[in-house]
This record gives sequence, C-alpha cells and structure tokens, in this order.
Amino acid sequence: MVKTRLTYMAAFAVTLLTLTAIPAARPNPAATPTFSKDVAPILFKNCASCHRPGDIAPMSLLTYETARPWAKAIREQVASGNMPPWHATQPHGTFSNDRRLSENEKDTLIRWAEGGAPKGDPKDLPPAPRFADGWEIGTPDAVISIPKEFEVPESGTIAYQFFEAPTNFTEDKWVQAIEVRPGARSVVHHVLVFCREPGARRSPGFVQVVPNFGGFGQHGDASSREHALPGSLIATTAPGTNAMIFKPGTALRIKAGATLAFQVHYTSNGTATRDRTSVGMIFAKQPPQQEMRNSAFVNPLFVIPPGADNQAVDSAIQFSGDSHIWALFPHTHLRGKSWEYRLVYPDGRSESVLSVPKYNFNWQTYYVFTKPLAVPKGSRLEATAHYDNSTANKWNPDPKVAVRWGPQTWEEMQYSGITYSVDNQSRAATSAREEKK
Repeated sequence: MVKTRLTYMAAFAVTLLTLTAIPAARPNPAATPTFSKDVAPILFKNCASCHRPGDIAPMSLLTYETARPWAKAIREQVASGNMPPWHATQPHGTFSNDRRLSENEKDTLIRWAEGGAPKGDPKDLPPAPRFADGWEIGTPDAVISIPKEFEVPESGTIAYQFFEAPTNFTEDKWVQAIEVRPGARSVVHHVLVFCREPGARRSPGFVQVVPNFGGFGQHGDASSREHALPGSLIATTAPGTNAMIFKPGTALRIKAGATLAFQVHYTSNGTATRDRTSVGMIFAKQPPQQEMRNSAFVNPLFVIPPGADNQAVDSAIQFSGDSHIWALFPHTHLRGKSWEYRLVYPDGRSESVLSVPKYNFNWQTYYVFTKPLAVPKGSRLEATAHYDNSTANKWNPDPKVAVRWGPQTWEEMQYSGITYSVDNQSRAATSAREEKK
C-alpha cells in the first residue's frame, strides 16, 4: 500500500511540474480569421449578390462596418445551413448554380464570429464586387415591360399581380440570354414570365402520363396547362435566382406574335413605391446548333385535406425521343414541404436526380445541372411534392380548409418547370419540321 501511495504521489508531482512548466493556453490572434483577409472574399463571392444596398436582403455585407454587427447572426445562419439558401441535397458539383459554402468556408466564418469578429489589416481587403447598374446579361436586344407602373402600397398583403405584354416579334427569335429586371427590386419578391405562342401549342417532346387527363396528354401539353398556366415558363427572378444564359451553340426560340404573361409577387416594405418590371433578351448572333426548350408539367387535380401534414401529390412525363434535361424548377406555395424527382429509364432503372427535402417558398430555385441529364426515349421523369396543411406549418394560411390548385399563395400548385433539349434537333431541322405542318 505504501509503495503504491508513493508511486501515485510521484506521478502526481511529475504531472504538477509538467503543468507548471507549460504556460496556460491562450487564444492565438493569428489563428483567428479576419474580415479583410479571410471573411470578405467569402461574403463577396457567396452573399453580396443579395446582401447589398437596394437588393432583397435586409442588410449589406459589403463592408466591415455593415457586416460586424451581424457576426453572431452570420455564425448561426451558416452553422445551421440556412445561409446561403440552398435546398437540394445532391453532392457539390451536381448543379452549376449551387450556393452552398464549402466546409472550409463555413469554418472560417464561424471562427471569425467566435473570435470576436476582428477587422484585420485593411490592406488585405480585396476589391468589392461590382454589380451591373443595369442588366446582368448586358445591353438587351429587346426589352418588354409590363404595360404600366404598378403602385405598391406601403403596407399590407398584396395579391399576386398578372400582366400581359405583346412581344411584337414579326419573326421567330433565338434567345441566347434572358433576364427579368424588376423596376423596384426592394418590393418585388419574385416574377415568373410565361410565353404564350399563337396557334396550337407544338408538342414539347414528352407526354404527360401522371395524372392522366383523358387523352389530352397525347399531345404533351395536357389540358391542365391549357387552363391552369398562361404559357411556357421562359424566365424567372427570385431571391438567389439569376439570369438564364444559354451555352454557345444553344438558344431558346420565341415564335413571332408571342405574348408574354408576367406573374409578379410584391411585398410591401413600409414605403409606397412604383414598379414596372421588364424582361430583357439577347438574341443569338448565329443560328444555334441546338434548340433549348422551356416547358412545364403539373398536377392541378389534387385536394389537400385539412390538417394533412405530409400529403403527397405526383406528376410524371414520358419522353418521346432521346433528350437532355438541363434544369428543373420545383414550385409550390406556402404549404409546400418537399420535392423529389426521379428518372426511370426504359430498362427499369430508377435514380433520384433532384431531392429538396425542405422546400422554401421564399427561395425559389431553378436547379441547373452542371452536366445535363441524358434521357433516352421512353424514360419517365417522375415528380412528387409533399404538402403540410397542419397547424405545425407556421406559414400555413388556414389549416382548417381543404386546399386545391390556384395562383394565390393561400392556394397551392404542383408545378415543375423544365429546361431541356431534344437530341439532334437543330435550328434547321426544327424549321423544316414546322414548315411541313
């Protein structure tokens, strides 16, 4: 026992001497990221497009003085994954417009906030990003605006506004880039621009198979779109959504005599103002090798029961020829909970191509694939949206009512925008086929 006690005391003494010899750990200022050197580049690249004066975010992050008061909030939002907003779960690199931060970027912002949010040496500060005062796509070849200014009140809920404007195109146009530009960005939450072409709608290259519209789906556009949508979606703007610029050799066609329909969601901000939203287009400098197509498929036949917290609504299309999917745009309203898109190949294989487990109406994203998805003839694209019409949904306008399709936020939609191309459909081939009709 005595030997054991002596051994223990000796060991304790060695430990005490060791602890005494090593100075107490202190924060290393050099290890703490600074705004000028480490944080600003991340904010400029990932956040400043919204967090700048006059844009949708409530505060600017372009300078240390404006960002420092929000250090704690930045840490919390980054750690939780709420900011930058991104809701798809596919790996980094799947989508070209992925807004997620890398783990290193997250760690830098969190350590900066927890380390006292130091400014650092101003000499390390990179130049602030420059944002176009006008159009992101450059000077448009054509600008089409809503017919007149809309007066946005200083307060209150504003119903969705719908406007129509003719293109006055006397010939088909090939669009290389398209952008929606709000006149008063501070009060415009989002805009959807649809194109309604004269005459019968041409086959989109797919047939809607779910739901079954009693034969109308034989020509692809289904009866649902004839009465539920004002045309094919061609452009959007929403928090985090940018202009659509097609790759060289590809372009979107807008037929002569087409009419544009604008759906605008205004949000009052305490100051009465006026808005006149426009859409700008840059035309292809030469005939494209590949026509890009924008279309949609929907399910307007659902009923979401009162109190239902996970109601599923399905839709699906089947491709009539070999195609490629370039982007998908899931759209529901305030009861929208999640989305899942699956490609089912002719051999029976199935894979999830887009999963959005926590859909957010306030951040409507066009998910653009880095590498377009190859879709063999006969493949099906299946979409399942889930809805929460219960009291647990804090955004729910009224959990006591059954919900059906409708354009207002207190109603619902099951809408999938899709940007795609039909293989080997060149401009010349398209024109030749159209002339034979």
